[in-house]
Amino acid sequence: MNDFLIVGGGVIGMLSACQLAEAGHGVTLVERGHCGREASWAGGGIVSPLYPWRYSEPVSRLAYGATHRYAELAERLLDTTGIDIEYRQRGLLYLRVDDAEQAFDWAQRQGWPLERVDAATLYAKEPWLCGELDEGLWMPTLGSVRNPRLCRALRARLDALSNVTLMEHAAVERLVVERGRARGVETAQGRIDAGRVILCGGAWSGALLAEHDVALPVRPVKGQMMLFVTPPMPGGRQLLERVVLADGRYLIPRADGRVLVGSTLEQTDFDKCTTEEARESLWHSAVAMLPALAECEIEHHWAGLRPYAPDGIPFIGAVPGIEGLYVNAGHYRNGLVLAPAATRLLVDLLLERETAIDPAPYRPERLARADRIGQAVWH
Repeated sequence: MNDFLIVGGGVIGMLSACQLAEAGHGVTLVERGHCGREASWAGGGIVSPLYPWRYSEPVSRLAYGATHRYAELAERLLDTTGIDIEYRQRGLLYLRVDDAEQAFDWAQRQGWPLERVDAATLYAKEPWLCGELDEGLWMPTLGSVRNPRLCRALRARLDALSNVTLMEHAAVERLVVERGRARGVETAQGRIDAGRVILCGGAWSGALLAEHDVALPVRPVKGQMMLFVTPPMPGGRQLLERVVLADGRYLIPRADGRVLVGSTLEQTDFDKCTTEEARESLWHSAVAMLPALAECEIEHHWAGLRPYAPDGIPFIGAVPGIEGLYVNAGHYRNGLVLAPAATRLLVDLLLERETAIDPAPYRPERLARADRIGQAVWH
């Protein structure tokens, strides 16, 4: 019997497994499909909330901690797996921000670089942006990762750890709870026992708890995205070299010249179908920011399901009422953003180490309070 059993093979689950295994513990990770193929694969990979000043302090604390861990994580994964996750700190340009003063107040409190730039600076950084821009905001230290490569690297790392058992295509049918304690899970392939169980199943996490009268208010929110193939530009430049955000939509450049546009926000339960309406909307948003994309091929259009928590703060910690059961879910649009800090927080709690941040705001004891929150605030 392993020390820990993790349900869910996204970035949160895989990174948790890596940290526990590297600390010397036996870990089994169970994934209903293929590791890293749900929300972790479908996201954009910006290593910051889109408009960080609009989030609560607990989210900002996690985001700050995670941002300062990504460079180390990228270097470690490259050394151990040979896979470059393409972590790049090229900065982010904000266009048409209507709450800039709030942004500057937040940046000053957080000690985060943010500046107002004029049109000349905007076009010097990104010459092919749309015309008639007067100014923007510039966050020079913001980074991004190529999340499919991050998923591949984490899975490769798990494969190399002898104290990790990785079980893919093994859907969990129910939690095994005996005399008030989690003992493991039942899958189609049989029962798996462990000393402690950790739920990292994203939007699917609540289903396993419902049978035990625990209502985890995490629901799926669909996001659709597209990827453009762009041509080489004069002077050896790419059509886009930095993340650009305008009117809630963003463009993300990849190292090979591709440009990703995202994303929609749709409450459609567990439906992951793409739609022509979203395709057209994303195309118009992309072309409005970078007109040359109108002549570029759309290589791929996809959808993923984000795990939304009612107050925007993920649930991290022990599940009340069931000994030995823990959860790390509800990161919404910020799963990739928060992963290094969110997983470190729970692993520190599990191993009884001092935590870098106060765990209180994320504890699942918030369940009863979160259940009473009626109207969500969307960002």
